[in-house]
Amino acid sequence: MCLAFAALALPLYACSPGTPPAPPPKPAPAAPPPKPAPPSAPPAPADVQAINGAAFTPGNAAPASSQTADAVLIRAEILLDRADFSPGVIDGLAGSNAKKAIGAFQAAQNLPTSGQLDAQTWSLLTRDARPAMQAYTLTPADVAGPFAANVGEDFVKLAALPDGPLYSSPLQALAERFHMSQGLLKALNPNADFTVAGTQLWVAAPGAPAFSKGDVEHIVVSKAKDQVFAYGANDMLLAVYPATVGSTERPSPLGHHKINGVGWNPKYVYDPSKLKWGPRSHGKFVIKPGPEGPVGAVWIDINAPSYGIHGSPDPALIGKTASHGCVRLTNWDALALAHGVKPGVPVDFVT
Repeated sequence: MCLAFAALALPLYACSPGTPPAPPPKPAPAAPPPKPAPPSAPPAPADVQAINGAAFTPGNAAPASSQTADAVLIRAEILLDRADFSPGVIDGLAGSNAKKAIGAFQAAQNLPTSGQLDAQTWSLLTRDARPAMQAYTLTPADVAGPFAANVGEDFVKLAALPDGPLYSSPLQALAERFHMSQGLLKALNPNADFTVAGTQLWVAAPGAPAFSKGDVEHIVVSKAKDQVFAYGANDMLLAVYPATVGSTERPSPLGHHKINGVGWNPKYVYDPSKLKWGPRSHGKFVIKPGPEGPVGAVWIDINAPSYGIHGSPDPALIGKTASHGCVRLTNWDALALAHGVKPGVPVDFVT
């Protein structure tokens, strides 16, 4: 299981930040609202034009088996992200998270819930007529890092990283900033050098307006759907996120719980006396804070002992692999949710 948040005077277990968290940072650096490309921006290549101008017609939906990014689906994923029906990673592939996001959007609009694009769904999504893609120029800060070696999920090697589990490259950091897969980002910029400031790119323009503290008044975690639903005043649905919710071996809790608090940029404590998995022979150790750590960029502590809602070092695996009992979101979704909650917000786990 994932384990508790020590800064709230709970037992210090494996997923716990060990010191009181710093004040909440400003909302995650999601992509800014789309702006017209500056005069020096590269001309939009044909694939970018195809995404911005993509239109759904019956029969042109990408098949679920396709491994090629589809312009219509890329635009749909960006529009869903903006509407707070998160598809997780924007990759243009007809995967399970895109299908769940489309289905949640359809349900919220009282449409037949197929999880597939159709004319009605497309019409409602494209009421947001802003370009789906935007030009972006790499800054010195983007390429300066610091970065860390990619050591995968090896906890011992993660603990040995001198600066903690940071992004391994500007490409990885930019892909997460713009909610994209690294593959799609590279495909849209095939000749770009992601290590050089001044390099001009084309990137997705996602990003719903940030929540303010207290906007989220109720959270529902659905184990059957692998999704998290955030509600505001009067039970208004605010956002839906894809999630990894426990596992058969280490299930998440059931029933009614509440949020204790939020730990920003948490460290991770591995304690073999509390766990039955991991590198137990190495004893207790700490992994420094970082977005590529086991609990990602943020920890939302709940009053089910040792459980929380948190970010993830690998956004592509959300909803597709098991967790150690906690609720795992992409870093950007976890940060968005964390900014909207406060202690006492109810969290209901349902099957």
